[in-house]
Amino acid sequence: MPTEAAAQGFSRPKPKRGKSLSLRRTHSSTEADRENPRHGSFTVEVQESVLPPHLRARLWDLFQQIEREVEVVYAENLALQEKVEVLTERLEAGTSDKPMGEESLDGTAKANIAKNKSSSQLSQKLKTTYKASTSKIVSSFKPANTSQCQMVRRFIGHRDGVWEVNISRAKPHVLGTASADRTAKLWCMATGQCVLNYIGHSGSVNSIRFHPNDHLALTASGDHTAHVWRSAVVLPQVPPEGNPLLFSGVQRSSDDDQIEGAEKEEGEAAAHTEPGDSSDFAPTVVRSPLTELTGHQGVIIAADWMADGKQVVTASWDRTAQLYDLETTELVHSLTGHDQELTNCSTHPTQRLVVTSSKDSTFRLWDFRDPSIHSVNVFQGHTDTVNSVTFTSGDNVVSGSDDRTVKVWDLKNMRSPLATIRTDSAINRLSVSPLHKVIAIPHDNRHIRLFDLQGVRLARLPRSNRTGHHRMVCGTAWYDENPACNLFSCGFDRQVIGWQIVTAVA
Repeated sequence: MPTEAAAQGFSRPKPKRGKSLSLRRTHSSTEADRENPRHGSFTVEVQESVLPPHLRARLWDLFQQIEREVEVVYAENLALQEKVEVLTERLEAGTSDKPMGEESLDGTAKANIAKNKSSSQLSQKLKTTYKASTSKIVSSFKPANTSQCQMVRRFIGHRDGVWEVNISRAKPHVLGTASADRTAKLWCMATGQCVLNYIGHSGSVNSIRFHPNDHLALTASGDHTAHVWRSAVVLPQVPPEGNPLLFSGVQRSSDDDQIEGAEKEEGEAAAHTEPGDSSDFAPTVVRSPLTELTGHQGVIIAADWMADGKQVVTASWDRTAQLYDLETTELVHSLTGHDQELTNCSTHPTQRLVVTSSKDSTFRLWDFRDPSIHSVNVFQGHTDTVNSVTFTSGDNVVSGSDDRTVKVWDLKNMRSPLATIRTDSAINRLSVSPLHKVIAIPHDNRHIRLFDLQGVRLARLPRSNRTGHHRMVCGTAWYDENPACNLFSCGFDRQVIGWQIVTAVA
C-alpha cells in the first residue's frame, strides 16, 4: 500500500552540488525496487564534505559496484524462485488429478504410495512443503476445479503506479483507475481508450469508487481531501468488424507474439499521443470537483459510498474514518478507535454497514442501521497490517493482510473465520465476484490467485515476461456482466490488465 511520500505525491528535493555527498538510488532497474515500492530512494548527505573529489568519486564507484552485484544475485534468486513455482504447479496438477477417495486408503496402500514418492528426493521435499503450507486445502479436497484464465488486453496511460481499479455501476459502464501520478482516469473497456482524465487532486489518488446509481465518482487522495466529480462520458464507437466472440471487438492476444505486438503498438501510440488518446478521440479533462470533503489531518487512503448514495465514508492515515453527508458536506460521525493508520474502508452494498482496516492488524465493523446509535465490533484475526476488507453480496466479509492470509467471515458470527487462505506473499486490495463468489487476490510478488469462499484454490493467473504484471499488483475488480473480460487488475507497473476468467467444477 502507499508509503507516505507516494500517497501524498511529494517530490524529492535535489541534493546540493559541491556541498554534500549524495548516495541516491534513483529509478533502479533491480527486481527489488520493482517488487517493493514501499521502500523509496535513500539520500545520505554530509554537509561540507572534507573528502577530496577523487575519493568521493571512488566511493561512488564502489557503491555502484555493490549495487550491480546485488542486482545479479537477486536476479538469480528470482530465476530459482520461478523454477520452484513451476515445479510446484506441476506437482499441484498431479495431485489434483488423483481420484476421489484416495485420502481414505488403508495403511498398506498408503505405504505403497509412500514408497513410490521416495523415488525422487526433490519431489518429496516439494510435496512436503506444498502440503505443509496448504494443509487445510489439501485435507478438504473437492471435485477438481477447472479454470481458464487468459489475458485480454492492457490499458496503458498512467505515468506512475495504479493503486486501485473499479467499475462504474451506472450505464454505460466504464473502468476507473486511481494512480500515484495524481490523476484518476476513466477508460472505455471495449476499445481500451482513456475517455476522461481527472486532474483535480494535488496528491496521489489512492482510491476510486462509483455512485450506486448515478454518474458520480469518489476519489481519495494524499492531499488530505476526497473529491466527488461527475463521471458521465461519451464512449467511442466499437469497430463494427470486431469478432463477436471476443471482448467487444478487441482482438485477444492468445500467444506471446500477439502480446508482444500489442505492447509495441501501445508503446508507439503512447509516444506520439496523450496517454489513452487516439487520433480521432480525445479524452475529457475534468479539473475541479463538484464537492470537496476536508477535515482529515493525514492522507486519505480510501473513500466509499454508503448504500443510499447520500453519504460517503473516508479512511485516513490520521487513524480515523469519517462519515459525511454529501448534500451539506458536513461531518456526521467521526469513527475513532484504531491504534494505527487506516488502510482501507468498504461499505455494504445494501445495508448501512462499514468496515475499516488498519495497520494495527485489526478491522472494525461499524453499524449505522439504527439512526439513533451506531455500534462497532473489533476483529483481531490477523497478525499484521490488514490491507483489504470487503463485503460479499451475501453476509460475508473477506479480509486480506500482510501476514499472507485471507480470511472469510460470517457477519452473523464473526468470532472465528469460516475459512483461512494461506499464501506466500502479502495481500493487497482484493475483490469478490458477486456472481461466481470467487476471490481475486492481488499479491506483492506480482501474482494474482483465485479462491472460492470455502478457501479452495481455483487458479493462478498466468504471469511471465510478456503476460501479467511486472511489479506489485495493487488491486482487482470483477465485471461479471461481460464474461469475455470479467476481471481487471492494476499494479505498480503503471498498467491495468483485463482478464477472461472461466471457472467451473468438473
